Amino acid sequence: MKSKSLPEMEKAIATVSDIYADRFGIERDKAWYLAKMTEELGELAAADLRLSKKARPNGSSKAELEEALASEAADLFAHLVLFCRDRGISLQDAVHAKWLKHLPEEASQED
Repeated sequence: MKSKSLPEMEKAIATVSDIYADRFGIERDKAWYLAKMTEELGELAAADLRLSKKARPNGSSKAELEEALASEAADLFAHLVLFCRDRGISLQDAVHAKWLKHLPEEASQED
């Protein structure tokens, strides 16, 4: 599979979300985007608890638990992308402005 840039991923994630919403008759509004992100964070936490042996593994192998954790991380990321897209936030610009500006090579370019 070809690697995608963040803007390409955002567009593809939105397309998948549209397909899912149409298929299941889900009406997405401002509250839905935040609620889904919150739900996915809870699912990520639960998967991490199972993997770290702080919750019952429910018969899953370590490999299955690791796969579940990665899957839930992907869900949370995708829903963050959808939330930002709905709110008109450029995630790429926001990360640059908040985090990447502190990299030495970024700071030297500002001079």
